[in-house]
Amino acid sequence: MSSSSSSEKVRASHILIKHQGSRRKASWKDPEGRVISATTRDDAVSQLKDLRVDIVSGKASFSDVASRYSDCSSAKRGGDLGSFGRGQMQKPFEEATYALKVGEISDIVDTDSGVHIITRTG
Repeated sequence: MSSSSSSEKVRASHILIKHQGSRRKASWKDPEGRVISATTRDDAVSQLKDLRVDIVSGKASFSDVASRYSDCSSAKRGGDLGSFGRGQMQKPFEEATYALKVGEISDIVDTDSGVHIITRTG
């Protein structure tokens, strides 16, 4: 990898589903964390897989799904995280995003925050 690519920024949107293993068990849609604390990682993954199928099949847009279901505050921006460089996100999230081509959607990505699907937008 050349040194110029290490300063390259990417832009991405994501959908985060938190679960009982997440480091912060609260979100904008579940401020008390009741639902999150009762959600297993497997439940979160299967919910995310279903959402991903809807997006990939064209039944729903990524931003609509993110604004409805994502546990991240980026939901109000349709999941948009803006641009970021290496070292700014949790490692698994960063690696998954940099591995995507613009317009691609990741498989399930696990971080301390929960489970995500990511789409690279720039």
